[in-house]
Amino acid sequence: MIQITLICAGGMSTSMLVAKMKKAAEAKGIESEIRAIAEGKFKKDYSDKTDVLLLGPQIGYMVDDFKKEYEPKGIKVDVIDSIDYGMMNGEKVLNIALNL
Repeated sequence: MIQITLICAGGMSTSMLVAKMKKAAEAKGIESEIRAIAEGKFKKDYSDKTDVLLLGPQIGYMVDDFKKEYEPKGIKVDVIDSIDYGMMNGEKVLNIALNL
């Protein structure tokens, strides 16, 4: 089972992307837990429940800080492509997460 966490400034549009990612994972037969949360909640509640951490484009500037803190703990970190984010391309974002 892969655990993917998406974080952004607010969490609203990202939750729509999560729904599309879950649907894509089901179609591929991938057992996953995918969630969207606000940036402040991640450190406190989800850093120990995440294999892949994807940042929304609006907080992409924070990627280096997150990589420095979480990649040594085995969490893969990346920024969601703004075009894929804007188009809510759940399947493509899922594939990127799986390939990290």
